[in-house]
Formats: sequence, structure tokens, C-alpha cells
Amino acid sequence: MAAGMAFGNSAPDGSPYADEGPYGTPVAQHKKAGLTRRGKVALVVAGVAIVGGGTIWFQVHSAAVAKDEKEAAALQLQMKQLELEEMRIRNEQASTDKKAATASAEKVQAAVDKCVKDSSGLIGKGFGSPSRGEVVADCKQQYETVDGSGMEAASNVQNASNAGGGGINSPALLGLVAGGGLAVALFARKGKKADA
Repeated sequence: MAAGMAFGNSAPDGSPYADEGPYGTPVAQHKKAGLTRRGKVALVVAGVAIVGGGTIWFQVHSAAVAKDEKEAAALQLQMKQLELEEMRIRNEQASTDKKAATASAEKVQAAVDKCVKDSSGLIGKGFGSPSRGEVVADCKQQYETVDGSGMEAASNVQNASNAGGGGINSPALLGLVAGGGLAVALFARKGKKADA
């Protein structure tokens, strides 16, 4: 048989140089560990997209929060203004009621005085005649029941002013105004910081 030809079960040529190419034994090339150039570019693009998207989302979120805070501050300011207006109206109403009650009380007192003066001729004139205290009590009862609503209003206003619960005294009003001014100043300062 000719060399190099193998038929059947014959063993291949056992020459140690059988795998050699025309330039000798090929050198084994090992692949470098890590990403390829394309993988690195894709990784950088993904990182920039994540950071950019996060920054844009944070700016939008911060702007929305700042807008909500400004709206809440404006709403609180409006509520304070409404409360102050309501208190002013209540004070005016209390003042009007007090004036009306005082005028009504003065009318009743004048009528009682006139009744006592007119009835003074009956005092102590004999057996069974009324005493001065009885005449005064009768006159008061007669005229206070005629205009009892005014007297009730006068007593309510007087009780409220004595208790300190009905009206606003000047220290409380001064405190409310100062607190409102402080709140407005703080919210204005926060608004300037948020806009900057």
C-alpha cells in the first residue's frame, strides 16, 4: 500500500508532524476577558440614559412639590384672611349688639326712674301703702318684662365681655396679625429659594 492511504482498520499515520501547517504548529490564541468595544459603548449609553432620565424625573418631581407647597401656602394664607374677616365681622356684630343693648337698658332705666318718680306720692301714705323698695321692684318688673329681649341681650353682651370669650381683645388680635405676617414672610422666603 501506498503511504498516506488508509483503508479499513488501518491506523492513521502516526507522524508527529501531521497537524503542522505549512508554517509550523499554530499558536493557540486566548480570548481576552471583559467586554468588547461594542459592549462598552452600550454600557456607557445605558448609564447616561439612566442618569439623564433620573435627573429629569427629579427636576420634574421637585417642581411639582414646590408648586404644591406654594399652593398650600396660598391656601393657608387665604384661610387666615377669611378667619380674620370672620372675626372682624363678629366683633362688629358684638359691638352693634352691645350698643343696642346699652340703648335698650338706658330706655328701661329711664322708664323705671319715671315710674318711681310718678309713684313716689304713694310711698308711706298710710297703712298698706307700698314702701319705696316695693315701688321700685314693681316698676322694674313692669318695664323689664315689656322690653325683656333688650335686657337679655344686654346681660349676654355684658357676660360675654366679662368672660372674655365673645370678643377679641387687642393682645389676641395683635398676636394673630403678627403670626400671619410671620407666616407670609416664611412662605415668601421659601418661594424665593424654590425659584432660584
